[in-house]
Amino acid sequence: MAQPVIAAVGSSPIGRSELPGRDLFSIALAEAFDGLPDPAELVEAVYVGSQSESYEHQIMYGTLLAEWAGVGTVPAERVEGCAAAGALALRHAVKDVRNGEHDGVLACGVEKMTAGGTGGATDALSAAFDRAIEQRSGVTAPSQYALLAQRYLHETDATEEDLARIAVKNHRNGAANPRAQFQQEIDVETVLDSPPVAPPMKLYDCAPVGDAAATVLVTTAEIADELGLPAVTVDGTGAAANNIAVAERNLTDIEGAAIAAETAYEEADVGPADIDIAEVHDAFTVSEALLAEAVGFAPTGRGFESYRPAGERSDGWTDVEMSTSGGLKARGHPIGATGLLQATEAYEQLTGAAGDRAVPGAERALLLNEGGVADAITVTHVLSAEGVR
Repeated sequence: MAQPVIAAVGSSPIGRSELPGRDLFSIALAEAFDGLPDPAELVEAVYVGSQSESYEHQIMYGTLLAEWAGVGTVPAERVEGCAAAGALALRHAVKDVRNGEHDGVLACGVEKMTAGGTGGATDALSAAFDRAIEQRSGVTAPSQYALLAQRYLHETDATEEDLARIAVKNHRNGAANPRAQFQQEIDVETVLDSPPVAPPMKLYDCAPVGDAAATVLVTTAEIADELGLPAVTVDGTGAAANNIAVAERNLTDIEGAAIAAETAYEEADVGPADIDIAEVHDAFTVSEALLAEAVGFAPTGRGFESYRPAGERSDGWTDVEMSTSGGLKARGHPIGATGLLQATEAYEQLTGAAGDRAVPGAERALLLNEGGVADAITVTHVLSAEGVR
């Protein structure tokens, strides 16, 4: 089997944009292929993560972006998984290269969330909930995650201030990330005094709505070397689905994430303690706490300590640095692009291109992207710097 590597990344600005999704993609593609041969010479397949029918009344996004990239009549398809769609696109690309089906695959994520306003975004995200049990009750993403947060605060020693400190940490990271939607720091009081959205979740506990595109070129280590590109290896990937309805799950045991992470760890022949940086799906502050526990970074009930320096966390914590990009919370969460923005951050960290936010000595990263509420679908990847020239 071939060793898949990420050899180039690119993204558009993240936030409110007047551009349509295809033009946001063009910006991301131009950055990824700056200094490289024409995409038609490298790309043999295209996968796109997007909820485009909800925001742009456009399906066939795989065909559209293959055309827009000028790569001819290659296989091209859109993959669906709500907010996990970008990571699913990356997973398909990785498996194609690993299995020898293609030597170069473009994984893309595009979302034009602001097109439908707040109501449109709320409705599109709610489509990932169980129709019979949840959608008809009028629940929204914030209210679902508020249930998780309430239960987590009840079962653990965590407080609303602890969750606020996760937001503060991620905004601090975002302030150092030129790709981030929010590039300014905040303090605990700002979070705690922000308007309630669905108690205990407040405005600054929640990831923003935004538009963006991101692209990742997955190829072989040999091709990356021939092109003279810094590359990171994809050593493991995993995925798992759990019950779509929150009512059918344990609210604080993110089982699907644990299974997906363990699958990726096993493929990569590593464990949680080997991970230096992690981009996890912190759509809400409580998510980072729950996922730190699910993937083995933190003991049960102590995931909220992710904001503390490694030496000040409880026994049983690893030394991992989480959400170095600012996470969904500050870097932004343009649904279909999110999983590939996570890959972009890891690529920049592992190839020495992260600038002021670089984690010294980082050699291995975990990516975790979710769709639905917390656990409906989880996709993971383990990346390493072994392929860096």
